[in-house]
Amino acid sequence: MEFHLARPLRVGLAQLDPTVGDLEGNATRMVEWIGRARTERCDLVVFPELCLTGYPPEDLVLKPAFVRDNLRCRDRVVAATRGIAVVGGFVDADIDVYNAAFFAYDGELRGVYHKVYLPNYGVFDEERYFRRGRRCPIFELAGVRIGVSICEDAWYPAGPISLQAAQGAELLVNINGSPYHRDKRLARETMIATRAMDSHAFLVWVNTVGGQDELVFDGNSVVFGPEGEVLARAASFREEFLVVDLDIGSVFGRRLHDTRLRKELSVPIHYDLEVTHVPVGGRVSPGPAGPRRRPITEPLEGPAEVYAALVVGTRDYVRKSGAFQKVVLGLSGGIDSALTACIAVDALGPENVTAAIMPSRFTSEESREDACEVARRLGIQALELPIEPIREAYANVLAAPFAERPPGLAEENIQARIRGNLVMALSNKLGWMVLTTGNKSEMATGYATLYGDMAGGFAVLKDIPKTTVYELARYRNASRGEAIPERVLFKAPSAELKENQRDSDSLPSYEELDPILEGYVENDLSFEELVAAGHDPQTVRRVIELVDRSEYKRRQAAPGIKITPRAFGRDRRMPITNRYRQDVRAAT
Repeated sequence: MEFHLARPLRVGLAQLDPTVGDLEGNATRMVEWIGRARTERCDLVVFPELCLTGYPPEDLVLKPAFVRDNLRCRDRVVAATRGIAVVGGFVDADIDVYNAAFFAYDGELRGVYHKVYLPNYGVFDEERYFRRGRRCPIFELAGVRIGVSICEDAWYPAGPISLQAAQGAELLVNINGSPYHRDKRLARETMIATRAMDSHAFLVWVNTVGGQDELVFDGNSVVFGPEGEVLARAASFREEFLVVDLDIGSVFGRRLHDTRLRKELSVPIHYDLEVTHVPVGGRVSPGPAGPRRRPITEPLEGPAEVYAALVVGTRDYVRKSGAFQKVVLGLSGGIDSALTACIAVDALGPENVTAAIMPSRFTSEESREDACEVARRLGIQALELPIEPIREAYANVLAAPFAERPPGLAEENIQARIRGNLVMALSNKLGWMVLTTGNKSEMATGYATLYGDMAGGFAVLKDIPKTTVYELARYRNASRGEAIPERVLFKAPSAELKENQRDSDSLPSYEELDPILEGYVENDLSFEELVAAGHDPQTVRRVIELVDRSEYKRRQAAPGIKITPRAFGRDRRMPITNRYRQDVRAAT
Protein backbone atom coordinates (compact mmCIF):
# COMPACT_ATOMS: atom_id res chain seq x y z
CA MET A 1 0.00 0.00 0.00
CA GLU A 2 1.18 3.53 -0.79
CA PHE A 3 1.56 5.37 2.52
CA HIS A 4 -0.20 8.73 3.07
CA LEU A 5 -0.54 10.67 6.30
CA ALA A 6 -3.72 12.46 5.22
CA ARG A 7 -6.43 10.02 4.17
CA PRO A 8 -9.85 11.69 4.37
CA LEU A 9 -12.87 9.50 3.71
CA ARG A 10 -16.50 10.54 3.37
CA VAL A 11 -18.83 7.75 4.50
CA GLY A 12 -22.59 7.57 4.05
CA LEU A 13 -24.66 5.53 6.51
CA ALA A 14 -27.87 4.38 4.79
CA GLN A 15 -30.29 3.84 7.71
CA LEU A 16 -32.98 2.23 5.58
CA ASP A 17 -36.36 0.60 6.28
CA PRO A 18 -36.46 -2.44 3.97
CA THR A 19 -39.41 -4.80 3.58
CA VAL A 20 -38.86 -8.50 4.14
CA GLY A 21 -39.14 -10.41 0.88
CA ASP A 22 -39.41 -7.35 -1.37
CA LEU A 23 -36.17 -8.09 -3.18
CA GLU A 24 -36.83 -5.88 -6.18
CA GLY A 25 -38.16 -3.03 -4.09
CA ASN A 26 -35.28 -3.17 -1.62
CA ALA A 27 -32.74 -3.31 -4.46
CA THR A 28 -34.38 -0.31 -6.14
CA ARG A 29 -34.14 1.71 -2.93
CA MET A 30 -30.52 0.71 -2.42
CA VAL A 31 -29.68 1.87 -5.94
CA GLU A 32 -31.51 5.15 -5.30
CA TRP A 33 -29.57 5.72 -2.07
CA ILE A 34 -26.30 4.92 -3.83
CA GLY A 35 -27.16 7.73 -6.22
CA ARG A 36 -27.84 9.93 -3.22
CA ALA A 37 -24.42 9.01 -1.80
CA ARG A 38 -22.77 9.83 -5.11
CA THR A 39 -24.46 13.25 -5.07
CA GLU A 40 -23.09 13.77 -1.54
CA ARG A 41 -19.64 12.85 -2.91
CA CYS A 42 -19.28 9.89 -0.55
CA ASP A 43 -16.38 7.50 -0.99
CA LEU A 44 -18.21 4.67 0.74
CA VAL A 45 -21.88 4.00 1.51
CA VAL A 46 -22.97 1.34 4.02
CA PHE A 47 -26.35 -0.43 4.18
CA PRO A 48 -27.72 -2.55 7.06
CA GLU A 49 -27.59 -6.30 7.64
CA LEU A 50 -29.64 -8.32 5.13
CA CYS A 51 -30.90 -5.06 3.69
CA LEU A 52 -31.57 -6.72 0.35
CA THR A 53 -33.87 -9.40 1.81
CA GLY A 54 -35.17 -7.50 4.83
CA TYR A 55 -34.48 -8.72 8.36
CA PRO A 56 -35.29 -11.34 9.50
CA PRO A 57 -36.19 -13.31 6.36
CA GLU A 58 -36.82 -16.47 8.44
CA ASP A 59 -37.93 -19.51 6.41
CA LEU A 60 -37.73 -17.60 3.13
CA VAL A 61 -34.04 -18.52 3.34
CA LEU A 62 -35.03 -22.17 3.01
CA LYS A 63 -36.45 -21.50 -0.47
CA PRO A 64 -33.75 -21.98 -3.13
CA ALA A 65 -35.63 -19.65 -5.49
CA PHE A 66 -35.56 -16.87 -2.89
CA VAL A 67 -31.80 -17.24 -2.43
CA ARG A 68 -31.27 -17.23 -6.21
CA ASP A 69 -33.41 -14.13 -6.71
CA ASN A 70 -31.64 -12.30 -3.89
CA LEU A 71 -28.29 -12.97 -5.62
CA ARG A 72 -29.67 -11.61 -8.87
CA CYS A 73 -30.81 -8.44 -7.09
CA ARG A 74 -27.43 -8.16 -5.39
CA ASP A 75 -25.77 -8.13 -8.80
CA ARG A 76 -28.11 -5.32 -9.85
CA VAL A 77 -27.03 -3.25 -6.85
CA VAL A 78 -23.36 -4.02 -7.47
CA ALA A 79 -23.69 -2.80 -11.06
CA ALA A 80 -24.89 0.57 -9.74
CA THR A 81 -21.65 1.25 -7.82
CA ARG A 82 -19.80 3.13 -10.56
CA GLY A 83 -17.28 5.44 -8.91
CA ILE A 84 -18.28 4.55 -5.35
CA ALA A 85 -17.75 1.75 -2.82
CA VAL A 86 -20.75 0.03 -1.23
CA VAL A 87 -21.20 -2.43 1.65
CA GLY A 88 -24.60 -4.11 1.97
CA GLY A 89 -26.27 -7.15 3.50
CA PHE A 90 -27.62 -10.12 1.52
CA VAL A 91 -27.87 -13.94 1.65
CA ASP A 92 -24.86 -15.58 0.05
CA ALA A 93 -24.79 -19.15 -1.28
CA ASP A 94 -21.93 -21.55 -1.73
CA ILE A 95 -22.04 -25.08 -0.36
CA ASP A 96 -24.53 -23.60 2.13
CA VAL A 97 -26.14 -20.22 2.78
CA TYR A 98 -24.63 -17.36 4.77
CA ASN A 99 -25.70 -14.11 6.37
CA ALA A 100 -23.35 -12.00 4.29
CA ALA A 101 -22.08 -8.54 3.37
CA PHE A 102 -20.84 -7.66 -0.10
CA PHE A 103 -18.13 -5.10 -0.80
CA ALA A 104 -18.60 -3.57 -4.26
CA TYR A 105 -16.67 -0.84 -6.02
CA ASP A 106 -16.91 0.73 -9.44
CA GLY A 107 -19.52 -1.72 -10.69
CA GLU A 108 -17.73 -4.87 -9.56
CA LEU A 109 -18.10 -7.27 -6.64
CA ARG A 110 -14.74 -7.09 -4.85
CA GLY A 111 -15.41 -9.48 -1.98
CA VAL A 112 -17.88 -11.01 0.47
CA TYR A 113 -17.85 -11.35 4.25
CA HIS A 114 -19.80 -14.13 6.02
CA LYS A 115 -21.13 -13.52 9.52
CA VAL A 116 -19.11 -15.47 12.08
CA TYR A 117 -21.26 -15.36 15.22
CA LEU A 118 -24.85 -16.45 14.60
CA PRO A 119 -27.18 -15.47 17.46
CA ASN A 120 -29.54 -18.19 18.59
CA TYR A 121 -31.27 -16.78 21.66
CA GLY A 122 -34.22 -14.52 22.42
CA VAL A 123 -35.84 -13.59 19.11
CA PHE A 124 -32.93 -14.94 17.03
CA ASP A 125 -32.78 -18.27 15.16
CA GLU A 126 -29.84 -17.70 12.83
CA GLU A 127 -28.28 -21.13 13.36
CA ARG A 128 -31.48 -22.56 11.85
CA TYR A 129 -30.75 -20.78 8.59
CA PHE A 130 -27.07 -19.98 8.12
CA ARG A 131 -23.60 -21.47 8.27
CA ARG A 132 -21.01 -19.42 10.16
CA GLY A 133 -18.25 -17.69 8.26
CA ARG A 134 -14.55 -18.57 8.41
CA ARG A 135 -12.90 -15.73 6.51
CA CYS A 136 -12.08 -12.17 7.54
CA PRO A 137 -11.29 -10.10 4.45
CA ILE A 138 -9.80 -6.63 4.85
CA PHE A 139 -10.61 -4.33 1.92
CA GLU A 140 -8.19 -1.61 0.89
CA LEU A 141 -9.98 1.39 -0.62
CA ALA A 142 -8.11 4.58 -1.54
CA GLY A 143 -5.31 3.71 0.85
CA VAL A 144 -7.70 2.89 3.72
CA ARG A 145 -7.89 -0.61 5.19
CA ILE A 146 -11.53 -1.49 5.95
CA GLY A 147 -12.77 -4.41 8.03
CA VAL A 148 -16.39 -5.49 7.56
CA SER A 149 -18.42 -7.48 10.11
CA ILE A 150 -22.08 -8.16 10.83
CA CYS A 151 -24.09 -7.37 13.97
CA GLU A 152 -23.40 -10.13 16.53
CA ASP A 153 -19.74 -10.25 15.46
CA ALA A 154 -19.24 -6.98 17.35
CA TRP A 155 -20.46 -8.37 20.67
CA TYR A 156 -17.37 -10.55 21.16
CA PRO A 157 -14.20 -8.79 22.41
CA ALA A 158 -11.90 -11.29 20.69
CA GLY A 159 -14.03 -11.61 17.56
CA PRO A 160 -13.62 -10.51 13.96
CA ILE A 161 -13.35 -6.81 14.77
CA SER A 162 -10.34 -7.32 17.03
CA LEU A 163 -8.73 -9.62 14.48
CA GLN A 164 -9.24 -7.13 11.65
CA ALA A 165 -7.83 -4.29 13.75
CA ALA A 166 -4.78 -6.35 14.69
CA GLN A 167 -4.22 -7.01 10.97
CA GLY A 168 -4.23 -3.29 10.17
CA ALA A 169 -7.88 -2.33 9.58
CA GLU A 170 -8.30 1.39 10.33
CA LEU A 171 -12.00 1.67 9.55
CA LEU A 172 -14.30 -0.99 10.98
CA VAL A 173 -17.76 -1.33 9.44
CA ASN A 174 -20.41 -3.29 11.34
CA ILE A 175 -23.82 -3.68 9.66
CA ASN A 176 -26.84 -4.54 11.78
CA GLY A 177 -30.40 -5.68 12.07
CA SER A 178 -30.47 -5.01 15.82
CA PRO A 179 -34.04 -5.21 17.19
CA TYR A 180 -35.22 -2.69 19.73
CA HIS A 181 -36.19 -3.20 23.30
CA ARG A 182 -36.49 -0.58 25.98
CA ASP A 183 -33.16 0.83 27.24
CA LYS A 184 -31.09 -1.31 24.85
CA ARG A 185 -29.39 1.56 23.02
CA LEU A 186 -27.12 2.70 25.84
CA ALA A 187 -25.72 -0.79 26.52
CA ARG A 188 -25.26 -1.36 22.81
CA GLU A 189 -23.40 1.91 22.28
CA THR A 190 -21.18 1.26 25.29
CA MET A 191 -20.14 -2.04 23.75
CA ILE A 192 -19.49 -0.55 20.29
CA ALA A 193 -17.50 2.35 21.77
CA THR A 194 -15.33 -0.18 23.59
CA ARG A 195 -14.59 -2.00 20.31
CA ALA A 196 -13.50 1.29 18.73
CA MET A 197 -11.25 2.18 21.68
CA ASP A 198 -9.69 -1.27 21.90
CA SER A 199 -9.03 -1.23 18.16
CA HIS A 200 -7.79 2.37 17.94
CA ALA A 201 -9.93 2.65 14.83
CA PHE A 202 -12.97 4.45 13.47
CA LEU A 203 -16.08 2.28 13.77
CA VAL A 204 -19.14 2.76 11.58
CA TRP A 205 -22.19 0.99 13.05
CA VAL A 206 -25.23 0.97 10.73
CA ASN A 207 -28.61 -0.31 11.87
CA THR A 208 -31.84 -0.94 10.04
CA VAL A 209 -35.00 0.93 11.05
CA GLY A 210 -38.72 0.14 10.95
CA GLY A 211 -41.08 -2.64 11.94
CA GLN A 212 -41.18 -6.31 10.94
CA ASP A 213 -43.96 -8.39 12.52
CA GLU A 214 -43.30 -8.35 16.29
CA LEU A 215 -39.91 -6.67 15.94
CA VAL A 216 -39.13 -3.00 15.57
CA PHE A 217 -35.71 -1.59 14.75
CA ASP A 218 -34.66 1.75 16.19
CA GLY A 219 -31.94 2.87 13.79
CA ASN A 220 -29.67 5.06 15.95
CA SER A 221 -26.78 4.33 13.57
CA VAL A 222 -23.59 5.77 15.00
CA VAL A 223 -19.95 6.47 14.18
CA PHE A 224 -17.27 6.22 16.88
CA GLY A 225 -13.76 7.62 16.81
CA PRO A 226 -10.61 5.80 17.93
CA GLU A 227 -11.06 7.05 21.50
CA GLY A 228 -14.63 5.77 21.69
CA GLU A 229 -16.12 9.21 21.15
CA VAL A 230 -19.39 9.67 19.24
CA LEU A 231 -18.65 11.45 15.97
CA ALA A 232 -22.07 11.17 14.35
CA ARG A 233 -25.45 9.61 15.09
CA ALA A 234 -28.59 9.13 13.02
CA ALA A 235 -32.11 9.60 14.33
CA SER A 236 -34.21 7.14 16.30
CA PHE A 237 -37.00 5.27 14.49
CA ARG A 238 -36.81 7.02 11.13
CA GLU A 239 -34.93 6.62 7.89
CA GLU A 240 -31.89 8.82 7.45
CA PHE A 241 -28.88 9.14 5.20
CA LEU A 242 -26.08 10.19 7.54
CA VAL A 243 -22.89 11.58 6.01
CA VAL A 244 -19.68 11.80 8.03
CA ASP A 245 -16.13 12.86 7.16
CA LEU A 246 -13.33 10.82 8.74
CA ASP A 247 -9.62 11.54 8.93
CA ILE A 248 -8.40 7.97 8.65
CA GLY A 249 -4.75 9.05 8.68
CA SER A 250 -5.05 9.91 12.38
CA VAL A 251 -5.31 6.20 13.24
CA PHE A 252 -1.66 5.55 12.34
CA GLY A 253 -0.35 8.11 14.83
CA ARG A 254 -2.55 6.84 17.65
CA ARG A 255 -1.41 3.27 17.13
CA LEU A 256 2.25 4.28 17.31
CA HIS A 257 1.64 5.25 20.94
CA ASP A 258 -0.06 1.97 21.91
CA THR A 259 1.56 -1.43 21.49
CA ARG A 260 -1.43 -3.61 22.32
CA LEU A 261 -2.34 -4.32 18.68
CA ARG A 262 1.24 -5.43 17.99
CA LYS A 263 0.99 -7.93 20.81
CA GLU A 264 -2.38 -9.19 19.58
CA LEU A 265 -0.89 -9.68 16.14
CA SER A 266 1.91 -11.83 17.58
CA VAL A 267 -0.56 -14.00 19.51
CA PRO A 268 -3.49 -15.18 17.32
CA ILE A 269 -6.76 -14.10 18.93
CA HIS A 270 -9.08 -16.18 16.80
CA TYR A 271 -7.59 -19.45 15.66
CA ASP A 272 -10.12 -20.60 13.06
CA LEU A 273 -10.57 -17.38 11.06
CA GLU A 274 -8.56 -16.73 7.94
CA VAL A 275 -7.57 -13.09 7.27
CA THR A 276 -7.25 -12.03 3.63
CA HIS A 277 -6.33 -8.62 2.17
CA VAL A 278 -8.38 -7.48 -0.81
CA PRO A 279 -7.11 -4.48 -2.81
CA VAL A 280 -10.17 -2.61 -4.07
CA GLY A 281 -8.62 0.37 -5.85
CA GLY A 282 -9.39 4.03 -5.80
CA ARG A 283 -7.00 6.79 -4.89
CA VAL A 284 -6.46 9.10 -1.96
CA SER A 285 -8.70 12.07 -2.59
CA PRO A 286 -7.72 15.63 -1.67
CA GLY A 287 -10.61 15.69 0.75
CA PRO A 288 -14.40 15.95 0.44
CA ALA A 289 -16.00 18.89 -1.24
CA GLY A 290 -18.14 21.10 0.93
CA PRO A 291 -18.16 21.60 4.70
CA ARG A 292 -16.95 18.95 7.14
CA ARG A 293 -19.90 16.80 8.24
CA ARG A 294 -20.39 15.03 11.55
CA PRO A 295 -24.06 15.51 12.51
CA ILE A 296 -25.18 14.16 15.89
CA THR A 297 -28.90 13.65 16.49
CA GLU A 298 -29.92 13.21 20.11
CA PRO A 299 -31.56 9.79 20.56
CA LEU A 300 -35.04 9.33 21.94
CA GLU A 301 -35.24 8.13 25.53
CA GLY A 302 -37.83 7.05 28.11
CA PRO A 303 -41.51 7.16 27.11
CA ALA A 304 -40.69 9.08 23.90
CA GLU A 305 -38.57 6.14 22.74
CA VAL A 306 -41.21 3.52 23.62
CA TYR A 307 -44.02 5.54 22.04
CA ALA A 308 -42.04 5.98 18.82
CA ALA A 309 -41.38 2.21 18.72
CA LEU A 310 -45.12 1.52 18.98
CA VAL A 311 -45.99 4.02 16.27
CA VAL A 312 -43.35 2.71 13.83
CA GLY A 313 -44.17 -0.93 14.58
CA THR A 314 -47.89 -0.35 13.99
CA ARG A 315 -47.33 1.73 10.85
CA ASP A 316 -45.04 -0.83 9.23
CA TYR A 317 -47.11 -3.86 10.18
CA VAL A 318 -50.15 -2.36 8.47
CA ARG A 319 -48.26 -0.81 5.54
CA LYS A 320 -46.00 -3.76 4.78
CA SER A 321 -48.80 -6.33 5.02
CA GLY A 322 -50.11 -5.03 1.70
CA ALA A 323 -53.63 -6.19 2.52
CA PHE A 324 -54.85 -3.27 4.64
CA GLN A 325 -54.81 0.50 4.48
CA LYS A 326 -57.12 1.25 7.39
CA VAL A 327 -57.72 -0.08 10.91
CA VAL A 328 -60.58 -0.43 13.33
CA LEU A 329 -60.53 -0.88 17.09
CA GLY A 330 -63.02 -1.15 19.91
CA LEU A 331 -63.04 2.11 21.87
CA SER A 332 -64.40 1.51 25.36
CA GLY A 333 -63.71 4.72 27.24
CA GLY A 334 -60.80 3.08 29.10
CA ILE A 335 -57.11 3.89 29.07
CA ASP A 336 -55.90 0.95 26.91
CA SER A 337 -58.19 1.57 23.95
CA ALA A 338 -57.62 5.33 24.18
CA LEU A 339 -53.84 4.89 23.97
CA THR A 340 -54.19 2.36 21.13
CA ALA A 341 -56.30 4.86 19.20
CA CYS A 342 -53.66 7.56 19.69
CA ILE A 343 -50.89 5.27 18.42
CA ALA A 344 -52.98 4.24 15.42
CA VAL A 345 -53.68 7.86 14.49
CA ASP A 346 -50.03 8.85 14.84
CA ALA A 347 -48.99 5.83 12.77
CA LEU A 348 -51.59 5.95 9.99
CA GLY A 349 -53.42 9.27 10.13
CA PRO A 350 -56.93 9.91 11.52
CA GLU A 351 -58.52 9.27 8.12
CA ASN A 352 -57.36 5.64 8.32
CA VAL A 353 -58.66 4.86 11.82
CA THR A 354 -62.20 3.96 12.83
CA ALA A 355 -63.45 3.42 16.36
CA ALA A 356 -66.26 1.00 17.17
CA ILE A 357 -68.05 2.09 20.36
CA MET A 358 -70.04 -0.92 21.56
CA PRO A 359 -71.89 -0.18 24.81
CA SER A 360 -73.73 -2.82 26.80
CA ARG A 361 -76.18 -2.62 29.70
CA PHE A 362 -73.14 -2.47 32.01
CA THR A 363 -71.34 0.35 30.19
CA SER A 364 -71.47 3.51 32.26
CA GLU A 365 -72.56 6.73 30.62
CA GLU A 366 -69.20 8.16 31.67
CA SER A 367 -67.35 5.50 29.66
CA ARG A 368 -69.51 6.06 26.62
CA GLU A 369 -68.90 9.81 26.82
CA ASP A 370 -65.17 9.31 27.23
CA ALA A 371 -64.99 7.02 24.19
CA CYS A 372 -66.86 9.55 22.06
CA GLU A 373 -64.63 12.36 23.34
CA VAL A 374 -61.41 10.49 22.48
CA ALA A 375 -62.72 9.87 18.96
CA ARG A 376 -63.68 13.55 18.62
CA ARG A 377 -60.30 14.83 19.85
CA LEU A 378 -58.42 12.50 17.52
CA GLY A 379 -60.65 13.32 14.57
CA ILE A 380 -61.49 9.69 13.80
CA GLN A 381 -64.73 8.14 12.59
CA ALA A 382 -66.78 6.58 15.40
CA LEU A 383 -69.41 3.90 14.85
CA GLU A 384 -71.78 3.30 17.76
CA LEU A 385 -72.91 -0.34 17.79
CA PRO A 386 -74.93 -1.19 20.93
CA ILE A 387 -74.61 -4.86 21.82
CA GLU A 388 -77.55 -5.26 24.21
CA PRO A 389 -80.00 -6.67 21.58
CA ILE A 390 -77.37 -9.24 20.54
CA ARG A 391 -76.65 -10.14 24.18
CA GLU A 392 -80.35 -10.75 24.75
CA ALA A 393 -80.49 -13.00 21.69
CA TYR A 394 -77.56 -15.02 23.05
CA ALA A 395 -79.30 -15.30 26.41
CA ASN A 396 -82.47 -16.61 24.77
CA VAL A 397 -80.62 -19.18 22.64
CA LEU A 398 -78.58 -20.40 25.63
CA ALA A 399 -81.45 -20.33 28.12
CA ALA A 400 -81.97 -24.10 28.13
CA PRO A 401 -78.37 -25.30 28.54
CA PHE A 402 -77.67 -22.49 31.05
CA ALA A 403 -80.86 -23.19 33.05
CA GLU A 404 -80.57 -23.48 36.84
CA ARG A 405 -77.00 -22.13 36.78
CA PRO A 406 -76.30 -18.66 38.15
CA PRO A 407 -74.90 -16.01 35.76
CA GLY A 408 -71.11 -15.84 35.80
CA LEU A 409 -67.99 -15.64 33.70
CA ALA A 410 -69.59 -17.20 30.61
CA GLU A 411 -72.17 -14.42 30.43
CA GLU A 412 -69.45 -11.79 30.89
CA ASN A 413 -67.31 -13.26 28.12
CA ILE A 414 -70.24 -13.47 25.71
CA GLN A 415 -70.27 -9.66 25.66
CA ALA A 416 -66.58 -9.50 24.80
CA ARG A 417 -67.10 -12.09 22.06
CA ILE A 418 -70.00 -10.14 20.59
CA ARG A 419 -67.71 -7.13 20.35
CA GLY A 420 -64.98 -9.25 18.78
CA ASN A 421 -67.49 -10.56 16.25
CA LEU A 422 -68.61 -7.06 15.33
CA VAL A 423 -65.14 -5.62 14.72
CA MET A 424 -64.18 -8.72 12.72
CA ALA A 425 -67.34 -8.26 10.63
CA LEU A 426 -66.27 -4.67 9.91
CA SER A 427 -62.85 -5.96 8.95
CA ASN A 428 -64.26 -8.64 6.67
CA LYS A 429 -66.73 -6.33 4.94
CA LEU A 430 -64.74 -3.10 4.72
CA GLY A 431 -61.15 -4.34 4.57
CA TRP A 432 -59.99 -2.82 7.86
CA MET A 433 -57.38 -4.49 10.05
CA VAL A 434 -58.56 -4.98 13.64
CA LEU A 435 -56.24 -3.66 16.34
CA THR A 436 -56.66 -5.30 19.72
CA THR A 437 -56.21 -3.14 22.80
CA GLY A 438 -55.09 -5.50 25.61
CA ASN A 439 -51.85 -4.87 27.52
CA LYS A 440 -49.07 -7.17 28.77
CA SER A 441 -50.40 -7.32 32.34
CA GLU A 442 -53.69 -8.71 31.03
CA MET A 443 -52.02 -11.09 28.58
CA ALA A 444 -49.74 -12.41 31.31
CA THR A 445 -52.53 -13.19 33.73
CA GLY A 446 -55.13 -14.35 31.21
CA TYR A 447 -57.37 -11.37 31.99
CA ALA A 448 -58.63 -11.36 28.41
CA THR A 449 -61.29 -13.21 26.41
CA LEU A 450 -60.40 -15.60 23.63
CA TYR A 451 -62.30 -14.66 20.45
CA GLY A 452 -63.43 -11.52 22.26
CA ASP A 453 -61.13 -8.60 23.09
CA MET A 454 -58.22 -10.80 21.88
CA ALA A 455 -59.73 -11.09 18.37
CA GLY A 456 -57.82 -9.08 15.80
CA GLY A 457 -54.85 -8.74 13.49
CA PHE A 458 -52.34 -6.80 15.60
CA ALA A 459 -51.95 -6.30 19.35
CA VAL A 460 -50.39 -2.85 19.72
CA LEU A 461 -49.95 -2.96 23.52
CA LYS A 462 -49.19 -6.68 23.83
CA ASP A 463 -45.79 -6.02 25.44
CA ILE A 464 -46.75 -2.90 27.42
CA PRO A 465 -47.44 -3.41 31.16
CA LYS A 466 -50.44 -1.54 32.52
CA THR A 467 -48.34 0.89 34.55
CA THR A 468 -46.43 1.77 31.37
CA VAL A 469 -49.75 2.32 29.58
CA TYR A 470 -50.43 5.19 31.98
CA GLU A 471 -46.89 6.54 31.50
CA LEU A 472 -47.32 6.55 27.72
CA ALA A 473 -50.79 8.08 27.87
CA ARG A 474 -49.46 10.99 29.94
CA TYR A 475 -46.51 11.37 27.55
CA ARG A 476 -48.87 11.45 24.52
CA ASN A 477 -51.07 14.08 26.13
CA ALA A 478 -48.09 16.25 27.06
CA SER A 479 -46.25 15.99 23.76
CA ARG A 480 -48.94 15.97 21.06
CA GLY A 481 -52.06 17.48 22.54
CA GLU A 482 -54.45 16.16 25.15
CA ALA A 483 -56.30 13.48 23.23
CA ILE A 484 -57.07 11.38 26.32
CA PRO A 485 -59.44 13.08 28.79
CA GLU A 486 -58.12 13.50 32.31
CA ARG A 487 -61.04 11.47 33.63
CA VAL A 488 -59.82 8.41 31.68
CA LEU A 489 -56.42 8.64 33.37
CA PHE A 490 -57.89 8.58 36.86
CA LYS A 491 -60.91 6.26 36.66
CA ALA A 492 -60.57 2.78 38.15
CA PRO A 493 -59.83 0.23 35.38
CA SER A 494 -62.84 -1.96 34.57
CA ALA A 495 -63.94 -4.37 31.86
CA GLU A 496 -67.56 -3.32 32.59
CA LEU A 497 -68.96 -6.79 31.94
CA LYS A 498 -71.08 -6.82 35.10
CA GLU A 499 -72.38 -4.33 37.65
CA ASN A 500 -69.74 -2.30 39.53
CA GLN A 501 -66.89 -4.41 38.14
CA ARG A 502 -63.26 -3.38 38.72
CA ASP A 503 -60.04 -5.02 37.53
CA SER A 504 -59.00 -5.13 41.17
CA ASP A 505 -61.80 -7.66 41.78
CA SER A 506 -59.78 -10.22 39.79
CA LEU A 507 -56.20 -8.95 39.94
CA PRO A 508 -53.85 -7.29 42.41
CA SER A 509 -53.35 -3.58 41.86
CA TYR A 510 -51.24 -2.99 38.75
CA GLU A 511 -48.60 -1.21 40.84
CA GLU A 512 -48.21 -4.48 42.76
CA LEU A 513 -48.79 -6.82 39.83
CA ASP A 514 -46.39 -5.41 37.22
CA PRO A 515 -43.15 -5.76 39.22
CA ILE A 516 -44.05 -9.39 40.01
CA LEU A 517 -44.72 -10.06 36.33
CA GLU A 518 -41.43 -8.47 35.35
CA GLY A 519 -39.59 -10.70 37.79
CA TYR A 520 -41.40 -13.90 36.85
CA VAL A 521 -41.89 -13.45 33.09
CA GLU A 522 -38.83 -11.45 32.06
CA ASN A 523 -36.26 -12.56 34.64
CA ASP A 524 -37.48 -16.10 35.48
CA LEU A 525 -37.33 -15.42 39.21
CA SER A 526 -38.65 -18.18 41.46
CA PHE A 527 -41.38 -17.86 44.06
CA GLU A 528 -38.75 -17.63 46.80
CA GLU A 529 -36.79 -14.93 44.99
CA LEU A 530 -39.90 -12.83 44.40
CA VAL A 531 -40.90 -13.09 48.05
CA ALA A 532 -37.34 -12.24 49.11
CA ALA A 533 -37.62 -9.12 46.93
CA GLY A 534 -40.42 -7.94 49.22
CA HIS A 535 -43.59 -9.13 47.46
CA ASP A 536 -46.50 -10.61 49.40
CA PRO A 537 -46.32 -14.45 49.28
CA GLN A 538 -50.04 -14.91 48.66
CA THR A 539 -50.01 -12.40 45.81
CA VAL A 540 -46.93 -13.97 44.24
CA ARG A 541 -48.48 -17.45 44.45
CA ARG A 542 -51.64 -16.23 42.78
CA VAL A 543 -49.82 -14.37 40.00
CA ILE A 544 -47.62 -17.36 39.17
CA GLU A 545 -50.68 -19.60 38.89
CA LEU A 546 -52.43 -17.11 36.60
CA VAL A 547 -49.42 -16.79 34.31
CA ASP A 548 -48.77 -20.53 34.09
CA ARG A 549 -52.32 -21.52 33.26
CA SER A 550 -52.82 -18.84 30.56
CA GLU A 551 -50.21 -19.99 28.04
CA TYR A 552 -52.85 -21.48 25.73
CA LYS A 553 -54.51 -18.08 25.46
CA ARG A 554 -51.31 -16.24 24.67
CA ARG A 555 -50.45 -18.71 21.91
CA GLN A 556 -53.67 -17.71 20.15
CA ALA A 557 -53.16 -13.97 20.54
CA ALA A 558 -52.42 -11.60 17.67
CA PRO A 559 -48.77 -10.61 17.18
CA GLY A 560 -47.63 -7.44 18.91
CA ILE A 561 -44.59 -5.20 19.14
CA LYS A 562 -41.66 -6.30 21.28
CA ILE A 563 -40.82 -3.52 23.75
CA THR A 564 -39.48 -5.25 26.87
CA PRO A 565 -36.34 -7.44 26.98
CA ARG A 566 -38.54 -10.55 27.00
CA ALA A 567 -41.83 -10.42 25.17
CA PHE A 568 -44.53 -13.07 24.80
CA GLY A 569 -44.42 -14.77 21.42
CA ARG A 570 -41.17 -15.37 19.55
CA ASP A 571 -39.13 -14.23 22.56
CA ARG A 572 -40.57 -16.14 25.58
CA ARG A 573 -41.53 -19.61 24.36
CA MET A 574 -43.23 -21.91 26.86
CA PRO A 575 -44.96 -25.23 26.12
CA ILE A 576 -48.74 -25.10 26.30
CA THR A 577 -49.27 -28.61 27.66
CA ASN A 578 -46.84 -28.46 30.54
CA ARG A 579 -47.13 -30.06 33.97
CA TYR A 580 -44.16 -28.35 35.59
CA ARG A 581 -45.27 -26.16 38.47
CA GLN A 582 -43.04 -24.91 41.21
CA ASP A 583 -44.40 -26.11 44.54
CA VAL A 584 -45.34 -22.87 46.26
CA ARG A 585 -47.95 -24.30 48.64
CA ALA A 586 -45.69 -24.77 51.63
CA ALA A 587 -43.36 -21.87 50.86
CA THR A 588 -43.67 -18.81 53.04
